[in-house]
Amino acid sequence: MLSNLLFQIQSSPQVEFADTLAQAPMPEQETLTFWSLAFKGGIVMIPLVILSIVAIYIFVERYFAISRASNEETNFMNNIRDFIHNGRIDSAKSLCRNNQSPIARMIAKGIVRIGRPLGDINAAIENVGKLEIAKLEKNIAVLATVAGAAPMLGFLGTVMGMVRAFYNMSMAGPNIDISLLAGGIYEAMITTITGLTVGIIAYICYNILVARIEKVVFMLEARATEFMDLLHEPAS
Repeated sequence: MLSNLLFQIQSSPQVEFADTLAQAPMPEQETLTFWSLAFKGGIVMIPLVILSIVAIYIFVERYFAISRASNEETNFMNNIRDFIHNGRIDSAKSLCRNNQSPIARMIAKGIVRIGRPLGDINAAIENVGKLEIAKLEKNIAVLATVAGAAPMLGFLGTVMGMVRAFYNMSMAGPNIDISLLAGGIYEAMITTITGLTVGIIAYICYNILVARIEKVVFMLEARATEFMDLLHEPAS
């Protein structure tokens, strides 16, 4: 009888404490979304967003421009060869004018120079080829700048955020709340993540465009060599 009474006395506080925990409402956790993090990144997020838009625009615009430049009409050089061997220079010029591609513009310059020394023809073709490549490389340097500047802007935003967090702690006096420091740090790191993300994407896009431009350069060099060999061929 006495043992049962002692057991009830010892167990009743634990039961009441467990019931209290069960009835206590759980604190709501804040859901972090992309936009909520972006707004907490500070003023540095504005240039980072602008750089990301610029990088996407340049990549899309240059990608399609380079794709159009790399398209080559089937049998274009064969038709040029037949026209030149048959003495139909005007037909060759007309074919180049109707084909709006870097190769056609380069070959057209060589056709105009037919009758002059081969060195002059080769120099004229090379000059046009360089101009066409320069057109394809338009704004590529800007994309490389975005790839390098975005991470640095991210680190700048992190340093600014850390300075702000420690300043708030110093102003809090002796009653320092650890959440004040933690919140300031994670908000500051948002700019680093954003800057690295924008920089990595811009760097990948830059290398994709450079690789495609190199293919166009190789194609132009091959067609220029083919045209010069064509001028050495005897007419059939």
